[in-house]
Amino acid sequence: MEQAPALRLLRGHTTHQRSAPFMHRFKYGLALIDIDVDRLDEATAQSALFGVDKSNLFSFNRSDHGERKSKDLRLWADRHFEGAGIELNGGAVRLVTFPRHAFYKFAPISIWLGHDPQGNLAGVLYEVNNTFGETHTYVASTPNTSRNRHIGDKQFHVSPFFDISGKYQFTLRYDANQFSLIVATMHGDKQTHMASIKTKAQNATNGAFAKLAIRRPISSLGVTFAIHWQALRLLLKGAKYHSKPKQSDVRITYTDTEKAAPEATSTREKAA
Repeated sequence: MEQAPALRLLRGHTTHQRSAPFMHRFKYGLALIDIDVDRLDEATAQSALFGVDKSNLFSFNRSDHGERKSKDLRLWADRHFEGAGIELNGGAVRLVTFPRHAFYKFAPISIWLGHDPQGNLAGVLYEVNNTFGETHTYVASTPNTSRNRHIGDKQFHVSPFFDISGKYQFTLRYDANQFSLIVATMHGDKQTHMASIKTKAQNATNGAFAKLAIRRPISSLGVTFAIHWQALRLLLKGAKYHSKPKQSDVRITYTDTEKAAPEATSTREKAA
């Protein structure tokens, strides 16, 4: 199997849809990077406009992820995968996240993709962050090659317009050409919120990064701006505000893998 580049650029959009107690929907363009955490020097060499742990037009800082205090990302990822019984045996670990743009980065979610030595996807870590500087990780095995679906209890305060109840249903697609993710918040059989990311992969070249900077000059800062703008809109619509509770000492949730539903019946994916 041909080895993927150390760094890829993912361009696409995110869609959010709230279903209760009223409908609220928005869609934004976005750009992510897909980086091999064991080949950061190679990633740096791919573009003069991208750096690792140093200032550049776009960059990746190891201290933005994992334990934050430790820069050994591979050790952190392996420990979390092994805790769920997922053995990578030295296979690649790739991280899909928002790049740091100039001086700023906020990543609502970063996705760690663990592979076996043959290059098959073996497990995934969903590193979820809120705007209060807190983080929580959801872990899942990935036995299906085309689409993986798993569900786990919601354990982390993300939005002040939702309490910490219900379950998250994750649906993931990842291959050489695309990355897509749907996170549905479920209360029983009812979906109350859906957030999706849908992207296509492209080479992380000087031209690609320059085009991104021109077309989306505040791409990273725009993520935070969009969060607060939509929060204001929800307040004006009368959404109930939930104060942030103290974060639990438990910072990791192990999810259950589900059998993926047939494509024709997946209405939540069609909504994305």
